[in-house]
Amino acid sequence: MHLYNAWLPPPIAEESKREKESFARVVNSVEQSFRLDDPDSVYASLKWISVIDLFIKAKSELCLEDVRALVEYGLQVFHISSKKLFVQVRWGNVLVKILNKYGKKLSLTVQWQPLYETLVRTHFTRSTGPEGWRIKQRHFETLTSLVRSCRRFFPPGSASEIWSEFSPHLENPWHNSSFEGSGFVRLFLPTNLDNREFFSEDWVGDFIIAWNSVPNSPFWNSQWTAILARIIKNYDHITWEPLLPILFTKFLNMFEVPVANGTSSYPFSVDAPRNTRFLFSNKTSTPSKAIAKSIVYLLRPGSSVQEYFVKLVNLLEQYYHPSNGGRWTYSLERFLFYLVAIFQKRLQHEQQTIDRQSAYTVLFLGRSERSSFVNVVLKLIDRGQYSKNEHLSETVAAATSMLAYIEPSLVLPFVASRFHMALETMTATHQLKTAVTSVAYSGRSLFFTALSASTEDANGLADSDSFIDLLMISLSNALLGMDANDPPKTLATMQLVGSIFSNMATLDDSTDDLSPISTIHYSEWLDEFLCRLFSLLLHLEPSSVVNEGLHTMATSGTFLVEDGPYFFCMLEILLGRLSKSLYSQALKKISKFVRANILPGAIAEVGLLCCACVHSNPKEAVMHLIEPMLSSVISSMKGTPTTGYGSRGTFNASVTNKEKLAISPALESSIDYQLKVLSVAISYGGPHLLRYQDQFKEAIAMAFESPSWKVNGGGDHVLRSLLGSLVLYYPIDQYRCISSHPDAQLLEKWISTKDYSTDEPLTAPKWHVPIEGEVSFANELLDLHFGSALDQLLQICRDNIHTDAGNEKDHLKVTLLRIDSSLQGVLSCLPDFSPSFMNGKMEDLGHDLFLLAGSIGSNVGCSEMRERAAEIMHTACKYLLEKKSDDSILLILVIRIMDALVNYGSLEYDEWSHHRQAWKLESSAIIEPPVNFIVSSHANGKRRPRWALVDKAYMHNTWRASQSSFHLYRTTGNVSPSNFAILLMDDLLNLALHNYETVRSLAGKSLLKMIKRWPSMASRCMLTLTENLANPNAPEYAVLGSCTILSTQTALKHLAMEVQVFTSFVTGILKSSHHESLKAQKAINELFVKFNIYFAGVSRSIFKTSNSDGQNFAELISQIGSMSFDTVGLHWRYNLMANRVLLLLVMVSMDDPASSSKILSETAGHFLRNLKSQLPQTRILAISALNSLLKESPYKMTAEQLATSSGDVGGNNKSSVEGALLEIFQEEGFFNQTLDSLSHVHIINDGESTSSRGNQGNLSFQSVADKSITFFYFDFTASWPRTPSWITLLGSDTFYSNFARIFKRLIQECGIPVLLALKNALEEFASAKERSKQCVAAEALAGILHSDVNGLVEAWDNWIITQFHNIIMAPSVESVPEWASCIRYAVTGKGKHGTRVPLLRQKIMDCILSPLPQTVTTTVIAKRYAFIAASFIEVSPPRMPESELLLHKRLLNELLANMSHSSAQVREAVGIVLSVVCSNIRLCASFADYHSSRGGKNDVSNNGEGGGWSQILSEQAAERANKIQNTIQSDNLDIQADTVPRNGLQIDSQEDVKWMETLFHFVIASLKSGRSSFLVDTIVGVLYPVISLQETSNKDLSTFAKAAFELLKWNIFRDSHLLKVVDVILRSAHDSNWRTRSATLTFLRTFMYRHTFILSYDEKHRIWTTVEKLLTDSQVEVREHAAAVLAGLMKGGDENLARDFRDRAYMEANLILKKKRQRDSSSGYSIASVHGAVLALGACVLSVPYDMPSWLPAHVTLLARFVAEPSPVRSTVTKAVAEFRRTHADTWNFQKDQFTEEQLEVLSDTSSSASYFA
Repeated sequence: MHLYNAWLPPPIAEESKREKESFARVVNSVEQSFRLDDPDSVYASLKWISVIDLFIKAKSELCLEDVRALVEYGLQVFHISSKKLFVQVRWGNVLVKILNKYGKKLSLTVQWQPLYETLVRTHFTRSTGPEGWRIKQRHFETLTSLVRSCRRFFPPGSASEIWSEFSPHLENPWHNSSFEGSGFVRLFLPTNLDNREFFSEDWVGDFIIAWNSVPNSPFWNSQWTAILARIIKNYDHITWEPLLPILFTKFLNMFEVPVANGTSSYPFSVDAPRNTRFLFSNKTSTPSKAIAKSIVYLLRPGSSVQEYFVKLVNLLEQYYHPSNGGRWTYSLERFLFYLVAIFQKRLQHEQQTIDRQSAYTVLFLGRSERSSFVNVVLKLIDRGQYSKNEHLSETVAAATSMLAYIEPSLVLPFVASRFHMALETMTATHQLKTAVTSVAYSGRSLFFTALSASTEDANGLADSDSFIDLLMISLSNALLGMDANDPPKTLATMQLVGSIFSNMATLDDSTDDLSPISTIHYSEWLDEFLCRLFSLLLHLEPSSVVNEGLHTMATSGTFLVEDGPYFFCMLEILLGRLSKSLYSQALKKISKFVRANILPGAIAEVGLLCCACVHSNPKEAVMHLIEPMLSSVISSMKGTPTTGYGSRGTFNASVTNKEKLAISPALESSIDYQLKVLSVAISYGGPHLLRYQDQFKEAIAMAFESPSWKVNGGGDHVLRSLLGSLVLYYPIDQYRCISSHPDAQLLEKWISTKDYSTDEPLTAPKWHVPIEGEVSFANELLDLHFGSALDQLLQICRDNIHTDAGNEKDHLKVTLLRIDSSLQGVLSCLPDFSPSFMNGKMEDLGHDLFLLAGSIGSNVGCSEMRERAAEIMHTACKYLLEKKSDDSILLILVIRIMDALVNYGSLEYDEWSHHRQAWKLESSAIIEPPVNFIVSSHANGKRRPRWALVDKAYMHNTWRASQSSFHLYRTTGNVSPSNFAILLMDDLLNLALHNYETVRSLAGKSLLKMIKRWPSMASRCMLTLTENLANPNAPEYAVLGSCTILSTQTALKHLAMEVQVFTSFVTGILKSSHHESLKAQKAINELFVKFNIYFAGVSRSIFKTSNSDGQNFAELISQIGSMSFDTVGLHWRYNLMANRVLLLLVMVSMDDPASSSKILSETAGHFLRNLKSQLPQTRILAISALNSLLKESPYKMTAEQLATSSGDVGGNNKSSVEGALLEIFQEEGFFNQTLDSLSHVHIINDGESTSSRGNQGNLSFQSVADKSITFFYFDFTASWPRTPSWITLLGSDTFYSNFARIFKRLIQECGIPVLLALKNALEEFASAKERSKQCVAAEALAGILHSDVNGLVEAWDNWIITQFHNIIMAPSVESVPEWASCIRYAVTGKGKHGTRVPLLRQKIMDCILSPLPQTVTTTVIAKRYAFIAASFIEVSPPRMPESELLLHKRLLNELLANMSHSSAQVREAVGIVLSVVCSNIRLCASFADYHSSRGGKNDVSNNGEGGGWSQILSEQAAERANKIQNTIQSDNLDIQADTVPRNGLQIDSQEDVKWMETLFHFVIASLKSGRSSFLVDTIVGVLYPVISLQETSNKDLSTFAKAAFELLKWNIFRDSHLLKVVDVILRSAHDSNWRTRSATLTFLRTFMYRHTFILSYDEKHRIWTTVEKLLTDSQVEVREHAAAVLAGLMKGGDENLARDFRDRAYMEANLILKKKRQRDSSSGYSIASVHGAVLALGACVLSVPYDMPSWLPAHVTLLARFVAEPSPVRSTVTKAVAEFRRTHADTWNFQKDQFTEEQLEVLSDTSSSASYFA
């Protein structure tokens, strides 16, 4: 049994044992509810879902056989209801919960294929169903969660099946299917034991190859890293050692941080398409969790992972520092969090395995591995502790707390030193708050280390006293931390006090001096603490103005109450742990303070202080605290005027009081304060309050009879609280320590819920179970304030006893308030209405009337009282609506009472959900992790103090009470709600349509709760509400009220199940146009949008001959169809709504086998006509509609026919809609009008920069609301283009692929006649002047070319090819983007992977590649290349046919010949096309090599065109770069001779510059597009020109070189290419041009960072030596640059190289200084060599910006000694010392101790402010 259930109040704990049988009955009923012969009966099973959910949340003990049966049944229902998304969402969610909870205990086999088929059918096909996108989104989330939960049950062999299913997706990395494929692999690939065999080392090699194929894509990396992490965690048979360099390189480069002042994010990341990103979403761009998981599970004894991890942390730690924050901080914070959390999880698993098997596995982490891991993570913690980012500093504190239990000897001294440091630097207050939080979080580990008898760690014991001192210092400092002006520090301090005392078993001034905690005198501390606390309370300012009215809760307080639970928890813990004498001491002081002060600004705070006293010791506190308060408040009220409206019935209607009774504001405020404090204080008084029964009755009666509404409110609080205190269950010894820790008697033992066993009865809480006296007092109070108030209410409403309206209102207010507070006090202890039974008699349901145990307290009163109250409230409601319908306070009170009467248990549910928010703030201070190496006690779950678990058990009981009867009658068919409930429902329905918004919203919420509990009442309410929409006489507020309720999900989900409600809803909305007010129209519009978003289909019974109101489906269609014509004269939005509903109904009917094709063809015809509608929105909807309706495509040629080019399509299979459509488009001028009206949708903005790419996303004439109606269905992955769009040359277009798809569908549906009808219109529009008309022509032509119908080839030969030539040759350039998109659409590959070649692709490519006449302008040449680029990126290289390969080769030769073209525009186009063509050829070749079975292709990479071009480019690039540089140098010489040629360069070198520009375009395009991974050798070959041409006299060339350079900095080179790059770098570093040397250094900084794991020691050494030589370069800029590079290399580079360099730098500088001192004139050091030595020292100093390693003082002092040297040495010294001073300022107080006096003196001479370093 779960701990929370075992700890329930005894009567309920006993009853909960029956839940096992109850669940078995539920499973049985669920199975009976569904019949295979009736697919619609799945809806009947839905009512059980919330019941099943109940058992999971209640943590009931269930029989595993029942659970297994339920899961198998649930999966069966899930697969059967394939077209019912709503059913799948509900069942899927509950299955996920069950599998997550019981998965490890169940043995099941689940097949993956049905889940994949459901996923593809619903989300990855073009035929999306009619369901709203919100339902689809939830369906996707549910389905993917279900797959994740079922993965562990996939059978053996499924991993292999899944990989072979999805690896074809990954063949072409430049097609969107590869992104989908990676998402699918991540989602489906199981890593359970059954599939262990599949994951071989060969497969891991393939995995890495696939991962490498797309560089720099956050989405791609996330998918593969997640898979990798699971494999590393679950399988230990794979040897990862050889792959570590590659993996850590990937891990490092996934953190997008700014390296060497560069940008922090990749300039052009290859991004997955929007829909794929949406479906397989990632919270962050960096997969921090997966990286942390991989690293933690890679750690093994004896492995080199630890070294790699150290290096990774060394590189990343600087970005944790407060001064280095940025957009990368979030991913780094998550990385730290997951490192610690997953490490702890791994240790816990290992400890459990050792405990179970008592065997120590070789792979488990030992003491040394643990401490080295903790040591590394402490670096990150040290940097991030004082971060300005709140999440990071919070995570650091939590991580410190977890690690303290694993390796206390390392972590606790760190915590202690940081705390002392924060105390000494009091100026930075945020540091103190963070340090206090760290101590609070580590409090328990500090206690354990100091107090436990069996601490493993001998080293730690030496410091144990210092840890106790630390805790005691923090306690005494806590007194100073309570400050009304500094809320964060105050709350942190209270958390600290709560944390420390939660650990200690009891607080007492111990006479035993040997006790380690005897150093503190608690009585003195307590006195001081209470003084500080009282002072804090006196100075508090209320956070908000207290509002007059109903909602003045006693607990709306200041930051102490609002900003977290720490204040109350601290008081409860402190007072609960005090010894008897200390408690008496505290009680006296508190009692004195409460009596002496009235603090209206701190009601809640003072109330909670008293409440904590009462909770700890009710007997004492009631006597010393409550009794004086009660007497005081009674004496304050004595003598004040009374109204006689209270329970004493002294009111005399015949006496009319002439003057208004009143009391003074000061007295009113004082009484209100006393009553409210009293109400909070008595919450846990229980039986001890019985002695003061009469005083309580008197105080409450007097409060209700007061003329002040404020005082009445105070009485309401007291009555409510008193009733609760008497009849409810609550724990009474919650904060007392029951059991001490076996290892440390002074500490309390904390408990884990997972380790609970029933033989621990001692720890269970003691509950307040009401005794007879309490129940009878509660009944008496109910008679006084509930029964008599109801009588008075009836009397007022029936007998009209008041003549004065004001008096009547006051009397009603007080009377209703009394009823309300009685109900709020007893909650569900007053029995519920008895339900009514269909057959009229209460038949014996026996055991069926038990589902779940739960009760909030003992029963009081009887259900008749509730029923009588309902009748009287019904009468009162009628009376108020007639006489006082404008009095909102009275109506709100009525609604609250009705809500409490009819929604049994909802008040408890509200209380539980409010309390749950407080748990979310649960701090690490009260969590002891499962692994505790301090005392070597390990648990199965987190351990918490007993009081926290008791609190959770208490709330669990509250939740059970709210649910125990909520679902009781829903599951029994013949039970309906009580007649009294129906009476109140009608009243609430009336109030929900009231003209005051506050009344409407409150009544609406209450009504919805009722509908949730009694779904059978929904249709009745909804029919009434939809009639209001259709009713022309309904007032505006009734429409608003109706829309509010109808637009909730509770109401909308009934539309899918009840036909009558659906038809009424739809006709109601469509007939609501006569409500003309803006508010009403806005509400109706929003309702319609929500209806669309949540549309879940319609019940199948709608298709039966006639439904309940006699209207059949065809009639409904024609009725709605008649409203959807333009000519009806409706507002365009109503026309749009009618069209939308028509489309939904027809889409639903398409799934019905019996649906008539007549309806479909008429509707398709209707929407085809709508394409030329006058209303733009209706046109757009028509496009969506036709895309959804035209699905048969009889004229489309199949793949086999295309292969044989038979083109023989049988004429007999006509489409059902063909006849209707043919008739329409053969009308005169139909297509001219259609194209014209569609052209108006294209709005061309000159400044438009975003590509709209196939969505109507930027139709700027649409408002957001209109868009949500028109753009209703998600395009998901049917979106186009199917390859990434990265070619900027193509510009931004307004080409809508949806429009193109329509023309394609029309042709496939009706054949060649469409082409003939379109021909003239198309020719006219293609040559039109307006760009918008050309856009439509481009879309229509694209649709035609891609349609693959029989007869298309002939049409191409006859007229389309001519049209095409005209387009290419047209001189205008504005519409190039649209025509490029048209061509791109036309050649797009078909099928899921885009590998099927369209019929006309070859012809289109031949046409574009045919040479142009000599006379054409350069714009036409550039246009042709743009078209070529657009078509060639759509080719699928891996399976390219021979013919396409030949085209590539032909084009390649043309491009190589054209690289020096005179036009810059053409050169850019040539560079881009070249990168596409070369990468296509390369991918084709590599694929052929990989699948060498396709022997014929193997020569691709070796023949002249395949590989030779790469060599040609590299060789020419080097040669031409040298020429350009030489020319520039000779130009510089010529300048002196005044013979400057034109343009700065000679004519023959102009050729080289142009060629070079084209090459740079090629490099930029390759890197931007992500195609570079197949062109690495070429890119390496041109690396030298890119570096050397950064600064030339030709500005354009330099700009392109710099752009390529920026992208290259992000590139990662592998294997043999890496060696070549190192050679190029070393060569460039010795270049004669100093600018080239400097550029090389710039490149080196990022290059070394990115490749640090894969460079060998020798390569690093060569680079290091080269950079070192540059320290003495002749050019000062190069020297300084080299020093900066070396500082960076030392930060994260090789430690040995860094140490050697530091030693050498020190010796060298020392030598120079000595020789200089000897004034040896022959020493002859050049300025460069002295400057180099000083720069080397400076680099050493700057490589450790925040730390103080042992070598640093000597280095920085030696550096300072060079300050007297001439410039540039002097300026280098002062800059370096100033930077050192800045970065060490925070911690200088401590760090200066490492310097000698002499060193400090030398430093102070150098620094500008002499006193600073003194």
